[in-house]
Amino acid sequence: MPELELFLRWVHFIAGTIWVGMLFFFTLVNTPYIKITKPEERPAHIPKLMPLALAWFRYASVVTVLVGLMLIYIKYWSVGDVVQSDSAKTILVGGILGIIMMLNVWLFIWPNQKRIIQATVKGEKPDPSWGKRALLFSRINFTLSYPMLLFMGASSHYPMGWGMILITGVITALIGLGIVLYVQR
Repeated sequence: MPELELFLRWVHFIAGTIWVGMLFFFTLVNTPYIKITKPEERPAHIPKLMPLALAWFRYASVVTVLVGLMLIYIKYWSVGDVVQSDSAKTILVGGILGIIMMLNVWLFIWPNQKRIIQATVKGEKPDPSWGKRALLFSRINFTLSYPMLLFMGASSHYPMGWGMILITGVITALIGLGIVLYVQR
């Protein structure tokens, strides 16, 4: 079983790197780039770049969460440790944040981006509310990624109790929020 856990950790790490890397690209590079791009230039970029980038983004989120759930089951739940140890508490909170982020991708970000892509391909002007909704949930995911990443690493290196999880979760989320608001101002 250690070989399976190692393989799953590797897949989880690679998929998570793709997912969060794409999230950081959209938040820190693409959104500011779109703001400085002339409106008449955007239709040339959106139909080519966004479907491919969003496909990697969407499917990496699913793989990351599903493999993460397998790992939580193998390492904690199968031996009865749901929230008994600080390590299980820390990884559980990180996992919950990851699930929320994946749901945001599939329920809010992707459907709105898909509408924007389809309208652009048809030569129509996308409804501005689609972009605003996708941007809001992307900002939420960027903000949540900071504590999520902290808890993922901390579960095996610096496990935390509920109080420390709350304190560090709020602080790291505020850091993520501050960064996204500064970069996208």
